[in-house]
Amino acid sequence: MTLNEIMMSFEIGGIYGIAALGIYLTLRVIDFPDLTCDGSFVLGAASSGILIKNGMNPWTSLSIAMVAGGLAGAATGIIHTKFRVTNLLSGILVGFMLYSINLRVMGGIPNISLMNRDTIFSSFPIVQILGIGLMSCAAITYLLMTDFGLGLSSIGQNKRLAKNSGVSISFMTITCLALSNSIIALSGALFSQHQGFSDVGSGIGTVMTGLASVMIGEKMLPYRSAIFRTISCLTGSILYRIFVSFALHGDYLGLNTSDLNLVTGLMILTVMYTPRKNYAKT
Repeated sequence: MTLNEIMMSFEIGGIYGIAALGIYLTLRVIDFPDLTCDGSFVLGAASSGILIKNGMNPWTSLSIAMVAGGLAGAATGIIHTKFRVTNLLSGILVGFMLYSINLRVMGGIPNISLMNRDTIFSSFPIVQILGIGLMSCAAITYLLMTDFGLGLSSIGQNKRLAKNSGVSISFMTITCLALSNSIIALSGALFSQHQGFSDVGSGIGTVMTGLASVMIGEKMLPYRSAIFRTISCLTGSILYRIFVSFALHGDYLGLNTSDLNLVTGLMILTVMYTPRKNYAKT
């Protein structure tokens, strides 16, 4: 691997690390296996791409992309809590519907080119990516340490006890899903600006990539402190991208780009099989 390929792994890993942070909120904090993320990732990319194409400031487009992702997550939460649809099916339904919505957002075309358009990235995109990633980690860490964050965690630990303690399960679930998918949409918007295009199929595999990142990060930083739990998502995503790049560039393994899903699945299985240590402090 060349230095440029390693740097690209860091950049893409940082972008998907933000998505992994959103997946962590639903998967680990409230114990909600949300499958909306594939659609909300593309929704963020589509929203940011079409706005930039129409002349909007790229930073402003990130904020609007987050709002759009938050609405998608809230829709999943409402379907689950108000219509009594199971968590898996509610995410599948919203993600399924988002495909059509994303196409409409993109003007009915499957991809949008951002070539010769201003984006947030300068000559050193790794600076912006890691900066946004670390700020996202800091914001989520602060949230988890507040009373609201403790209420979210209580839902994931014991819903009945949380409800008896006065926690609104429905409100907390909807809010967490909205927050999670807004972060994932931010990741999608950053991805579109970094790659110079928005594609309706770019979100395929986001949930698996995020899951792999979360699990690798937990193995590398097995601490219970909120700051380590959020940083581990970013770290795990970068390591995941580096591992995959090495695997696909290893001629002795005989792998190529089409084997990416196979490598990802095997990596997740390996991480799940590896014993995990828990640290109560630090």
